[in-house]
Amino acid sequence: MSDAAALQSGKGHKDENFPVASFVLKPEHRAPILTFYRFARVADDVADHSTATPQQKLALLEAMRATLAGESGQSPEAVALREAAQARRLSPVHGLELLQAFSQDATKTRYADWRELMDYCRYSASPVGRFVLDVHGEDRASWPASDALCAALQVINHLQDCGTDYRSLDRVYLPQDVLASHGAATEMLAGARSTPALIGAIGELARKTSALLRDAAPLSREVTDVRLSLEIAAIQTLAEHLAHRLATRDPLSERVHLGKMGFAALGGVGVIRGLASVLARSFAARRKLRQ
Repeated sequence: MSDAAALQSGKGHKDENFPVASFVLKPEHRAPILTFYRFARVADDVADHSTATPQQKLALLEAMRATLAGESGQSPEAVALREAAQARRLSPVHGLELLQAFSQDATKTRYADWRELMDYCRYSASPVGRFVLDVHGEDRASWPASDALCAALQVINHLQDCGTDYRSLDRVYLPQDVLASHGAATEMLAGARSTPALIGAIGELARKTSALLRDAAPLSREVTDVRLSLEIAAIQTLAEHLAHRLATRDPLSERVHLGKMGFAALGGVGVIRGLASVLARSFAARRKLRQ
């Protein structure tokens, strides 16, 4: 198995839980972001493949790393990202860090505690938001709020897919100490529905995710690009809703993903809220100038 394309899932940016380079963004920014997404999608499919061995996965991810670093041209997705980054005079660091997380996925199946999970999110999630901010030329002072939002999105995905991840990959992102504190066991993830103990653990992690989202809330007001601000506001609204659903529903037996209609409706609410915030800031700035 020498080609990462052979392991692709067929999933695209329109299949994700959250907007990816939506029409809200300026067209000139959407192209490099979608290039980054395609790179990440291929690497993610490699790491999550159910039959490839860890050694095969690591070899394919290494080929992507070498290509992105300019040492080879083996991976077309990495070539495209390298060229897109060079055209914007951006460092390849975000893509390289993302590959560290996917390489970890190839071999690591358990996380001891929340701190260890957040260390993983630093490489699996934060680079995505940082790349988007860099494409827009945003101040890196916004990185902490972006990191919090991206980590929250990552944990939401982990909680939604906890049963599937365990059954298909024997991979458990739910921290072992949180499971133990509620009297839950990893094997409970194989069930058709969660036990009360597992519900308690998932609920605690959903609340921790909501805390991350509170830290992320200022992000849409911190960025200067209005259209990016609106997309972030939509993502924040969707994430807050999903975190609430995960705190009150069982991801093993109940629907916690949003359908297309719900996704569009909530995203629209987020955009409207973001627009109201933008207008309020603009009005306040004009009023201050008049004083």
